[in-house]
Amino acid sequence: MARATLRIFLGAAPGVGKTYAMLEEAHRLLGRGEDVVVAFAMHHGRADTRALMDGLEVIPSRSIEYRGSTFEEMDLGAVLARRPHTAIVDEYAHTNIPGTRNLKRWEDIEELLEAGINVLSTVNVQHLASLGDVVSAITDVRQAETVPDDVVRRAEQIHLVDISPELLRQRLGDGKIYTPDKIDAALSNYFRLGNLTALRELALLWLADRVDEGLARYRAENQIEESWPARERIVIGLTGGPEGEVLIRRAARILKRVNGGDLLAVHVRAADGVAAESPQALDAQRVLVRDLGGSYHIVAGEDPATALLDFARSVNATQIVVGVSRRKALAGRLTGGVGNKVVRDSGDIDVHMVSHPLGGRGKETSRPRDLGRVRVLVGFGMAVVVPVLLQLLLAASPSHNIATAVLVQLSGSVAVALVGGLWPALLGALWSSALVNFFSVPPLGTLTISDPQNLLALLVFAGVSSAVAVVVDLSARRSKEAARARSEATTLGDLTRGATTSEDAVVGLLEQAVDVFRVRKAALYESTFNDDGWRLVAAAGEESPGEGENIEQIDATTRLVLTGRVLPASDRRMIGAFGSHLSAQLERRQLAASRREMVRLAESNTMRTSILRAVSHDLRTPLAGIKLAVGGLRQPGVHYTEQEEQELLATIEECSDRLDVLVGNLLDMSRITSDSVNALIKPTRWFDVIPAALHGIPEGRVRVDLQPNMPEVDADAGMLERVVANIVENAVKYAPNSDIVVVGSGGGLSNTTLDGQPASELRIIDHGQGVPAASVLQMFQPFQRLDDVPASTGVGLGLAVAKGFTEAMGGTLTAEETPGGGLTMVIRLPLSTGVYSLPVPKGPSERHPA
Repeated sequence: MARATLRIFLGAAPGVGKTYAMLEEAHRLLGRGEDVVVAFAMHHGRADTRALMDGLEVIPSRSIEYRGSTFEEMDLGAVLARRPHTAIVDEYAHTNIPGTRNLKRWEDIEELLEAGINVLSTVNVQHLASLGDVVSAITDVRQAETVPDDVVRRAEQIHLVDISPELLRQRLGDGKIYTPDKIDAALSNYFRLGNLTALRELALLWLADRVDEGLARYRAENQIEESWPARERIVIGLTGGPEGEVLIRRAARILKRVNGGDLLAVHVRAADGVAAESPQALDAQRVLVRDLGGSYHIVAGEDPATALLDFARSVNATQIVVGVSRRKALAGRLTGGVGNKVVRDSGDIDVHMVSHPLGGRGKETSRPRDLGRVRVLVGFGMAVVVPVLLQLLLAASPSHNIATAVLVQLSGSVAVALVGGLWPALLGALWSSALVNFFSVPPLGTLTISDPQNLLALLVFAGVSSAVAVVVDLSARRSKEAARARSEATTLGDLTRGATTSEDAVVGLLEQAVDVFRVRKAALYESTFNDDGWRLVAAAGEESPGEGENIEQIDATTRLVLTGRVLPASDRRMIGAFGSHLSAQLERRQLAASRREMVRLAESNTMRTSILRAVSHDLRTPLAGIKLAVGGLRQPGVHYTEQEEQELLATIEECSDRLDVLVGNLLDMSRITSDSVNALIKPTRWFDVIPAALHGIPEGRVRVDLQPNMPEVDADAGMLERVVANIVENAVKYAPNSDIVVVGSGGGLSNTTLDGQPASELRIIDHGQGVPAASVLQMFQPFQRLDDVPASTGVGLGLAVAKGFTEAMGGTLTAEETPGGGLTMVIRLPLSTGVYSLPVPKGPSERHPA
């Protein structure tokens, strides 16, 4: 069955109207007679959106119980059984509740597409994985619910639903997005004008990149080599000299004249040498390009001008910036500089020739070159002309003998060999021999040789000329091989440096392979063994219609595939070097994974040992108290007074409470260390949490002093209650003679922030003995107690659990010295923006209404 089509409605922020536009399209399709159902859609209480769901068949959602709450999820089985032509599925990046068929909703949608059901879905730009850190930096809100960009890009159509930031804020203020109690907080936080403007630009740029990829794919499929100036894209040609900085800054100024565009710096490393390069200059220019928002590339090519133009056409460049030649003016006119060749062959790409202080001063270091076509042609011309000129020179001196003629013509043959190499030198030697024989060897005017000595002299002359030609040709070949080796060594050095600085070394190497070999895609595959197939490990570059023209078998289980063009045999050694680096990086990745697993096992072993120690000692103490009290009550023949019975029962209750706290902390610590803490983030008020947290604390020991109208924070109410309870219990334990004060602040005019985001904090203050500054960090480690506190008071997990829960909610827990002595624990959590987040494995998640 053919895969169905996916259409995604992309928005810059919640409330722009993605779901509304999607439902409007559903009505349009229904009017055309298509079978359309609503598999899952969220109207979020918005009347206009809810009205659009009328008239559409809605498949009932599935109710799932999780942690005491009921959640609604799409009933994937019911949709597959119904098999409509088109299904409406809202919130493409949504994380499903544990217990459903798939972890992510986009995985549910993949099943629908494979079943032949077309899907319409929605996603916000903040949920794209590649933009998660950028959005967090702009809005100060972590995005835990993400979807891989490649998954979104597979959609057949992406519709941008866009409105201006001012109109979106007006809709928010009119109550069309959130309920009235959340409007003010949302306007002052996530929905600030600057945030919305930046998010809108991100959405437009991301979609523009996707459109650009489609254009590149269309041009490749139709073999269109001409540049289509759909977007301003400037390519800078760098030689490795100090003038590169001038070219980069000039190109950046040119790009500033237009709104939007790309800056690409390209260093063409010729295969015949790198003597003109300065690694230090290239490193500085690479940093400058990236600081200016551009990208840096290295490509290899026999002819720098041709390689630069090929790269420019492959990226659909509109302009090229190159510097004037560093050769002297006469040399530049005779040999032709790179810039002149680029201008001549650029076609419809504009070329800027930028002058610089080194231009035309002869500062360029000549590279050792092989005997190219031009030089060989010049050599053949000299082989014909030079012997004739030398013979005319000899004719002007009638007294010369055969020895003089041979020596003069020999010098000409050596000159021809030095310029043209082997074959021009052989031609020149034969031609010179014929001229010497005709004009200088008796009988003159004929090619007959009567004296054997003259024949020997001519043979020696031809042999010496040929030997010189062979030596020159061999030297040129060795020079070319040495230059190629230097070029490959420099490229491999860049390869190693790029791999070490890249976030993913394997992907970084593949990206460099795309640039160096000028292919469209580089992919690494591993054997699956079981079905004699190959599994994709990593890839870089764009999708290409090719079938993988170059396959390098790295080892028995790994292969590197380059797609886009057939590489010459001279590049095979470099491909092998890339393969070796990739193999090393894969092994390094496996070793790193093994090391992480070993560290995890070691930590688990340490935790297991500590838990066993706690079970063997600390847990036995309350159990012993319970057993002693129960044994006394059940002892036959002993009668207790009512007061004595109450004391024994009180002992049982106290030991049971202590045991409950110990076991609870052990279980919580186990969850934290195994990364299985799932926070249900929602707007929470301090006033609702603190009373429950103080339950069981002796009355009068804790004084609560919270500011009136404190705003809501993003937190899990159950976790926050445990955090406050553990800290207060710890304060009561270590400061028995001090009053405990709970003070809250944040919101309003307060400048309390958390990673730049407005936050609220709760301070739990005691005036006990305090903690030395050197022991503050150790205090939050599991199984730590102050040295003078008896072990029977606990296993030392309270603060470790409190810190783990606080960080799971996106907050921080720190300790400060109380003025006058004592300890102040500070819980800091971000202010709520009305965001509601469902729990996902390994940490909290956040979800914005569509």
